[in-house]
Amino acid sequence: MLTVSVISPEKVLYEGKARGVVAPGHDGELGILPMHAPLMTVLGTGTLKVDAEGGAVRYAVSGGFLQVVDDVVRIVTERAEPVAG
Repeated sequence: MLTVSVISPEKVLYEGKARGVVAPGHDGELGILPMHAPLMTVLGTGTLKVDAEGGAVRYAVSGGFLQVVDDVVRIVTERAEPVAG
């Protein structure tokens, strides 16, 4: 399991465990699963998907960065809004 944090300028949108994350990178989507290599990347614009324990969580994000270290994923975005579905 991953430990995931999604943070916008206004508040922490999500903190918890997840099976995986799909994020809009600057030059394409990236998938993060447990045991992923350390990574730091710039986010683009698109839908961030968190495969959370209680069900999938989605956010429309724009800009920011994503960091992965030791199964901890930190997503800091300039703009994020929940997406239904």
